[in-house]
Amino acid sequence: MYAIIETGGKQYKVQEGDIVYVEKLNLEEGEAVSFDKVLLMSSEAGLTPGKPYVDGAKVEGTVLANGKSKKIVVFKYKAKKNIRSKQGHRQPFTKVQIDKIIG
Repeated sequence: MYAIIETGGKQYKVQEGDIVYVEKLNLEEGEAVSFDKVLLMSSEAGLTPGKPYVDGAKVEGTVLANGKSKKIVVFKYKAKKNIRSKQGHRQPFTKVQIDKIIG
């Protein structure tokens, strides 16, 4: 049994027990999180697509950690103009363990 959820403008395929890294949520470590935007559900009965979301479906999980990913370097330049800019970026994330798929 799996589900496809939407959070933070991205879609994730999750199963019970999975650990996913999603865009930062304003929750503390150990708190429960519920994802209501379920796009598709798979069960023994078959696939249940949403229009756009599956009615009554929900995915529950627990926040394991909040953090930042590895640094990426953004380097911009204009050829022959002596214009250069270097900037670093670390994207914040939330590590979530999927506990239960309801629906």
